[in-house]
Amino acid sequence: MSKEINKITSTANSQVKRIINLKNKASARRKEGVFLAEGIKIYREIPKDRIEAIYIEEKFSKLSGKDIDEEYTVVSENVFKHMTDTVTPQGILTVVRQKESWLGNILKKDEKQLFVLLENLQDPGNLGTIVRTAEGAGVSAIIAEKSTADIYNPKVIRSTMGSVFRVPYIITDDLQKEIEELKKSGVTVYGAHLNGKSYYDKENYNGSTAFIIGNEAKGLTEETASKADKLIKIPMCGRLESLNASVAAAILMYEASRKIGKI
Repeated sequence: MSKEINKITSTANSQVKRIINLKNKASARRKEGVFLAEGIKIYREIPKDRIEAIYIEEKFSKLSGKDIDEEYTVVSENVFKHMTDTVTPQGILTVVRQKESWLGNILKKDEKQLFVLLENLQDPGNLGTIVRTAEGAGVSAIIAEKSTADIYNPKVIRSTMGSVFRVPYIITDDLQKEIEELKKSGVTVYGAHLNGKSYYDKENYNGSTAFIIGNEAKGLTEETASKADKLIKIPMCGRLESLNASVAAAILMYEASRKIGKI
């Protein structure tokens, strides 16, 4: 049974200040090991053991409170707008504990797996879309270099549509090291690159596979590209130089997933 435990009506409240800090600063989210999730739909996706706190906008409290099994704090409409990231807040804000993943716990030599590696991807929308698509394609894990956009950015969380709770996500200081670990475990690593020698759909993908996706404007660095087993590209008509990073990632994930037999 849910239970209202408090009511906040001032932006000077310490809890409000903390939430605003978590909303605006990746460093605060990293330090506390939590992030924010807005809306009733995503609340329903959150594993219950990862919920730290729940805030409900006052005018939604009677309606939303019926759907909530945990204790929650009611917040006045004006204060709630300061706490949330969206223009039209969805009535509920949840503080969620982050979850760390490690490649060693995910790799399975007796299973055909699919991985996506991200190097310096910067757009939160692209990142969120890749995470959501990764779930649909049956990706085993996403490995992101630390310079990539923050997975716990509120915009990224919204874009994942709940997939952030189900797709293992690894943040690494050394992407090249992770690539080598994958290769040692029998994973074939492909780099998405304009100078690829073959088209993506000509590859067999008959074993565990990983794709490296680079920065939206600059692509992969030479160092990272050199670590790939093979560089591949996507054919394009017209005068395009490249596709949107999340679109390219989706094409590659689904092609490999189809050939591996996941879908």
